[in-house]
Amino acid sequence: MSAPLYLRIRNELEARIRSGELPPGARLPTEAELQEAHGIGRATAQRVLHELAQAGLVERHRRRGTFVADGVRQENLLRFVNPRLAGPEIPGRHEVHSAAVVGAAEVTPPVDGLPDDTPVNHLVRRKFDLQDNPLAIEYATVPFALAPRLLDADLAHLTMIPYFREHGVPIATSRMYLDPVLLDEPTAELLACEPGTPILRQRRLTWLENGELAESAAYLMRPGLLELYIEQSVRDD
Repeated sequence: MSAPLYLRIRNELEARIRSGELPPGARLPTEAELQEAHGIGRATAQRVLHELAQAGLVERHRRRGTFVADGVRQENLLRFVNPRLAGPEIPGRHEVHSAAVVGAAEVTPPVDGLPDDTPVNHLVRRKFDLQDNPLAIEYATVPFALAPRLLDADLAHLTMIPYFREHGVPIATSRMYLDPVLLDEPTAELLACEPGTPILRQRRLTWLENGELAESAAYLMRPGLLELYIEQSVRDD
């Protein structure tokens, strides 16, 4: 059974808000505009906007309209950690802070499973939200032997899983970890935070079919700008 029409309209607007397509302060359609666009009655249009307001996603002002509320951006954790994503996980500007071939002993964070003198591609990328606030730092380490031309790619928007598949690298499994850490001084400066700030770190390890390490990546997300959530249906159907 398909979801009720009002719920589909509400979910569509909510998805646009949570993704950043409708940023804080953006105006939503009026009740009349929703009625015309979707062929619904006034009561249904009112319910859509009322439920978005009840969820804290929008603010309604008499005679002015309905606007996206100020606050942190939210991201579905299941999508955020999906290794099959073919594009940037976070809407907004992506910046390559550094990219070099170094020994495995020199990378941050340290990589288990590689001898210290193993040549690796090491990328540090900074991601911004739609208001150009630094939102996350990504560290990615890939053995040079697996991707000798990696640094020639469009590093600002590179996504490793599709890159591996495109170049015939036989990846097999990927594992995610979420753990709290305290920001060190270099990372704190990149995220415009104080050193020692508690922060959530997402780590991803990807292995080849033979069990050897293909990639080690870590994402450190600036607190206060991003909330991660998991949403599941609890309907019987």
